[in-house]
Amino acid sequence: MNAGSILPTDATDVAVAEDADAYRAARSVLAAFSLDAYRGKRVLLKPNAGRCSPPGTGVNTNPQVVAAAIDSFTEAGATVAVGESPITGVNTLEALETSGIAAVAREHECPLIDMDARHYVEVEIPNGEAITHLKVCPEALEFDSVVSIPVMKTHMHTGVTLAIKNMKGCLWRRSKVDLHMLPAQDRKDARSLEIAIADMASVLRPDFALIDGTIGMEGLGPSAGTPKPLGVVVAGPDGFATDAVACHLMGRNAEEVPYLRLGAERGYGIIDLDRIKVFPEHWKSFASPFEAAPENLAIEFPDVTIHDDQSCSACQSTLLLFLRKHGAELREYFPENDPINIAIGKGHTEVPEGTLCIGNCTARHRKQGKLVAGCPPVGSAILKNLQARD
Repeated sequence: MNAGSILPTDATDVAVAEDADAYRAARSVLAAFSLDAYRGKRVLLKPNAGRCSPPGTGVNTNPQVVAAAIDSFTEAGATVAVGESPITGVNTLEALETSGIAAVAREHECPLIDMDARHYVEVEIPNGEAITHLKVCPEALEFDSVVSIPVMKTHMHTGVTLAIKNMKGCLWRRSKVDLHMLPAQDRKDARSLEIAIADMASVLRPDFALIDGTIGMEGLGPSAGTPKPLGVVVAGPDGFATDAVACHLMGRNAEEVPYLRLGAERGYGIIDLDRIKVFPEHWKSFASPFEAAPENLAIEFPDVTIHDDQSCSACQSTLLLFLRKHGAELREYFPENDPINIAIGKGHTEVPEGTLCIGNCTARHRKQGKLVAGCPPVGSAILKNLQARD
């Protein structure tokens, strides 16, 4: 589970491959490392399949990258399984099926694990700053090694989501949401969520990282952004070093990603590119800047005022996808001269009268308007609520 249990000779090496064929690219970067240390070991492959989205959208890991990992680690003599614990409200096996990962697992005779099926194991974080314990899916602790296989994406709350943050998908069921509900910390260089991810990395970080940059996501990631074809795969035994290289390919600096900076400062990994040996030498030529998420969501929907205070990405994504689908008809559900106010997040002390409150975190303001309950609610529930008030 912790980086360092099984590593090639040089733990800071990172390999990058650019290839239109995702399977070939992933096999290429994995071939750059000796995987002999995994012989006879049980290896858990942890892709990003947190949502029911089809291949090619940039939401979930490319199934061919997962297929390459299955083949490479199996050929090295490991016993391999693919496991996931998706976001709240998503069925694990349905997400793996929709993503195409289930199909390649069956084809390669690799077991699939619903990591939410069994009871969690509570793990203490002795020196945690924002959190002191985690509810961890047992498989993340029982397997000899965990390989994090994320998609290269921007993120509305953390800037990027890569191999280190992908381990958040090893947290049991809705306990993932707890990291979004933390009180503010007394520091200006990182938010509570970002500090919590660094805390998580003290006890839960990958033994190997394989980052899928074949089709990433830019803008309103992790699920409401735009697919970003880059055609690269990045791999390495140090999740922090691999994330740092991926950040550069995205036009970012890992030092500016608080949870990566904090983790590196604590000694969990290396993000200084001058200390990382990257192959091939011309790897920087593969870079293509990813569009960042807008700081103000109202930019996307100028006729709507979105009151967002400490919301999680699940509620944001639900609302954004809903507005993209139904935004043009929204006005017909509100009185002609009334403003359209929508609130998400747990941090509001008050909201304007008539506000449409989205998600359980806004429940205490239901008397000011209407509440669409859920964590998060589905888009159809928002539409049904609006139609009922018409």
